[in-house]
Formats: sequence, structure tokens, C-alpha cells
Amino acid sequence: QVQLVESGGGLVQPGGSLRLSCAASVSTLYDLAIGWFRQAPGKEREGVSCTSSGLGRTYYADSVKGRFTISRDNAKNTVYLQMNSLKPDDTAVYYCATRQYYVCTGSDRSADFRSWGQGTQVTVSS
Repeated sequence: QVQLVESGGGLVQPGGSLRLSCAASVSTLYDLAIGWFRQAPGKEREGVSCTSSGLGRTYYADSVKGRFTISRDNAKNTVYLQMNSLKPDDTAVYYCATRQYYVCTGSDRSADFRSWGQGTQVTVSS
């Protein structure tokens, strides 16, 4: 089973930026789809972004489109989520998840992924 470790969360003021990292215990990221999800207190877990395995497509939730960017560093087996123009509504625990040979659809659910990281807290507040 793939082990995932998130990092990069923290406290940031509205309008600020953070970059989350998701490091995978694999020899190559190529065959893995990586999804970023978040869960705020009292709310269901929601998908934020997904990058497909291989050279597949990348998707973003409407609420983060234009502000968040997902990227891969294959040499480091790490996926990043660059978050800009952060809002208080972005406050949540952020999780990365993975599934081998999976093509993101833009409507990806938690149940579509097999391995999860421990989560990292992002708090946007003045």
C-alpha cells in the first residue's frame, strides 16, 4: 500500500498563500492519480483537485479554480497544491489520496481512492 505524507499546512491571513506537499512512498508517481480533498468542521469531505495517472487530465473544484494549482515533481515523488488568494472558507484539514491507474473525472469521490495521508490543517484567518 502506498504511504502518503502531507505537509505545508498552517495559519495564513486572507489573501495569502500556502503550498501543500504530498510525498508518496513509491519509485515513480507516473502510474498514480493523486487527489486533494478537504474537510472543514461539521462538513463532509470534498474534492479539491485531482491529477490523473500517466499524462491524464487535471481537475479543480469550482470553489478553488483559478486560485489553486496542482503539480507533480516526479523526481521527488511529490505532488504539490499551491493555494493562492486564500479565503476563510478554505479553512479545513487537507488530505491527499492516491489510486493506481486512475483517470480523474472532475467528479471524483473519496471512495474512488485507496490510500490516504494523515492530513494537514490549513487555517485562513486574520
